[in-house]
Amino acid sequence: MRRFWLLFAQTVTIGLAIWFIVTTLKPEWVNGALTSNTRLHIASTNVPIQEASPGTTTQNSYRSASKRAMPSVVNIFTTKESRQSANPLLQDPLFKKYFGDRSEPEEKQSSLGSGVIVSSQGYILTNNHVVEAADEIEVGLSDGRTATAKVVGSDPDTDLAVIKINLPNLPAITLGHIEDANVGDVVLAIGNPFGVGQTVTMGIVSALGRSHLGINAFENFIQTDAAINPGNSGGALVDTNGNLLGINTAIYSRTGGSLGIGFAIPVSTAKVVMESIINTGSVVRGYIGVEPQDITPELAESFGLTQKTGAIIAGVLKNGPADRAGIKPGDILVAINETPVADTTDLLNVVAKFAPGTQVKMMVIRKAKKSAINLTIGKRPAIKHQEQQ
Repeated sequence: MRRFWLLFAQTVTIGLAIWFIVTTLKPEWVNGALTSNTRLHIASTNVPIQEASPGTTTQNSYRSASKRAMPSVVNIFTTKESRQSANPLLQDPLFKKYFGDRSEPEEKQSSLGSGVIVSSQGYILTNNHVVEAADEIEVGLSDGRTATAKVVGSDPDTDLAVIKINLPNLPAITLGHIEDANVGDVVLAIGNPFGVGQTVTMGIVSALGRSHLGINAFENFIQTDAAINPGNSGGALVDTNGNLLGINTAIYSRTGGSLGIGFAIPVSTAKVVMESIINTGSVVRGYIGVEPQDITPELAESFGLTQKTGAIIAGVLKNGPADRAGIKPGDILVAINETPVADTTDLLNVVAKFAPGTQVKMMVIRKAKKSAINLTIGKRPAIKHQEQQ
C-alpha cells in the first residue's frame, strides 16, 4: 500500500512538472487547445441570431411619416425694401428741386419662414407674419425647385395667409382630423429653423384648445413640446401618418429659442380660413361691436353676481350692431340663439361664425333680470389684431 501511494505521488509530481514546463515554454499549445474547445462548444449551441433586413423600419421610427410629409413643406424667403431714417426735410419737393434727391438709399430686409403645400394647384398655407408687408416672396421646395409666390389673401385675426406658386407636380399634403387628436399623441414639426434647412423634430401634444394667450384674436391652439424655433413659423405639425394637424405659429420663449412649448393653429381652423381666402380673397366674420370682459371673482362680487359664466359688456361701439339692438354697458351676455356663452373667447368665436346680416337672439342679464334682445350681425372690420368683438 505504501509503495502504491509513493508511485501515485511520483506520477502527480512528474505531471505537474511537465505542465509547468509546457505552460512556461510553449503557452500557445495550451491556449490553442482551450480556444478550440471553446469554439466547438459555441458552434454546437443552437442559439438563433436575428439580423435586420436592409430597409426594415424599427418600431420607434417615424421615417414613413417624415418621408410622406416633408416634400409638402417649403421654405419661404421674403424680402422688403425700406429706407433708412432721414430728415423729413429731404422729402420736401422744393428742397429736392434745388438740392436734388438726397434720400438715403433703400436697403433690403430678409426673413425666413416655412409653408405647407395644400393643393397641387400651387396653394400654400403659411403664417401671415411670415409674408406680411413682403415685397418679394421666394419659395424653395425640398426637391430643389424654387418659384416666386404671390399672396392670395391673409387673415391677421388667425395669423394665416395663403400664397400661390406656379409649378407642375406639386406634392400636396393630406389634411388630418384634429378631432381625433388627444393629449399624449406623438407629433412631428417640420420647417426651416434658423434657416439651416428642412428639419424634423418630434414631441407630443401637450394640450388642446389653448386660448387667452394674447397671440391672435381667434385662438384655439394645439400645444406641443416638439422643438419649434424661429423659421418654423408656417411649417407643418403632422401626426405619425404624415397627415397635417396644424400650422406651427408661435413659441413660448425668453431667449428666442425653443423651451418645449410651441403652438400650432389646428387644421380645422386653417381649412376654413384657406377655403374662404381662395374662394373670396378674404375671411368674412360676424361682428356685434362690443368690448367684453370675463367674469372674474372680483367683478362678480362688485356686481353682486351669482352667474359664473358669460361675458360682461364693458363697452358698446356707437351705432354698431349691439348699440342699435339696445345692448348697454354692464349687460351680461350669457347665450346666443340658445347657445351658452362661457367667456369672452367663446363670445368671439360664436359671433364670428354668423354671416353678416343674420338675425340672432342675444340672452342678457341686466340688473339681475334675464331678457332676450334681437340683433342683426354686422361684418367684422379688417383691423389687425382687433381685440373687440
